[in-house]
Amino acid sequence: MKKMNRRDFLTKSTKGVAGVAAGVAAIRTGWTGYAANDEVRIAVIGVHGRGRHHAKVWTAMKGVRVVALCDPDERVLGAPARGVKQATGVMPKLYPDIRKLLRDKEVDAVSIATTNHWHSLATIWACQAGKDVYVEKPASHNVFEGRKMVEAARKYKRVVQVGSQGRSASSVRKGIELMHEGAIGDVFMAKGLCYKKRNSIGVRPNEPVPAGVQYDLWLGPAPKQPYNGNFVHYNWHWFWDFGNGDMGNQGVHQMDIARWGMGNRWPVKIEGAGGRYGYKDQGQTPNTEICSFTYDDGKMLVFETRGRFTNDEGGVKVGNLFYGSKGWLAVYGTGGPYDLYLGDKDKQPRQEGKGCDHFANFIDAVRKRDPKILNAPVEEGVISAGLCHLGNIAYRLGRTLTFDPKTETFPGDAEANKMLTRPYRRPFVVPEKV
Repeated sequence: MKKMNRRDFLTKSTKGVAGVAAGVAAIRTGWTGYAANDEVRIAVIGVHGRGRHHAKVWTAMKGVRVVALCDPDERVLGAPARGVKQATGVMPKLYPDIRKLLRDKEVDAVSIATTNHWHSLATIWACQAGKDVYVEKPASHNVFEGRKMVEAARKYKRVVQVGSQGRSASSVRKGIELMHEGAIGDVFMAKGLCYKKRNSIGVRPNEPVPAGVQYDLWLGPAPKQPYNGNFVHYNWHWFWDFGNGDMGNQGVHQMDIARWGMGNRWPVKIEGAGGRYGYKDQGQTPNTEICSFTYDDGKMLVFETRGRFTNDEGGVKVGNLFYGSKGWLAVYGTGGPYDLYLGDKDKQPRQEGKGCDHFANFIDAVRKRDPKILNAPVEEGVISAGLCHLGNIAYRLGRTLTFDPKTETFPGDAEANKMLTRPYRRPFVVPEKV
């Protein structure tokens, strides 16, 4: 039987798939893989800030072509589009509406750098539309929709990489490997540190939607509410409807490394405390927060966010500390060097290491049609984001929570379980059945 060419592979509509009602044409592909000279044709969704970096990386990568850009704020599409054209000679297609983009059969994969509250739905819709996905951290905005991402990736046999770049950093990988081999003995505790100064965002009044902003699309799954300049752009991180605070922003990198180093998944007990200190502004999420996660094997993960003036810990302000029966290990940043100490003060030679390209790892998996070679597969990213969500729920409720890793729920706790998901605004609904 002749192998199908990627340029003329067949697509078949799938009936009854959630997302079609929202305008996404869900498809399955009969195509079996990439030829050596085939390009991976990619679209970037969300091109303000981090998304511009995505566009530059993909444009510079051999064998990859940026064919489209998408953002509901049409004001930000011009600059990255011109950058792509300048580098390639071809202007990418521009889409304000993700649903129209996902119908484009020229797009093989999408690179998602939207607000947090769009990550899961965009990923699910893309999987349903037959696209592979690179999605920025945190993988999800809440626990429920993270599980739906995993289900969608499996059902539609898509390659889904989460932007947890630390998993591709050679020094971090080496440090984790040494710990797993017993370098610091039995690891009983990990600490994630996000000591990143965040200034006041002030208070801005609601205002008319600016020309060029398709605000209903920007809101997507979030509740309907007036436009505010503190939402668009970046400061949305500090509002619960859109973001997850700094633990779920910068901190999810360190949460992922902490959990990876200990070799644990979901905890059984969660505690959280904190507040928004040092100023009064419009932000809702804490700028100072400490959460603890206890596992059924007795290990503990502690995560601390400090958004104001602070000292470091062991020379680390953003990074990780691991404690074992024979010593401790410090990881600097998301992909930086690590220091290994045996006992209290016996410091071993610093290990620097070079970064391994996280984006290239995704393309390699896409070409080989093999999610197993991903450094940050969707389920790992979903669990790490999930810990941030659990910590925030404990903080918001102000009490200790008991969690069941098998059901991913709080047994007998209706108040906490309600916060594992959110009411979705039609047609931007994360479906129960993907």
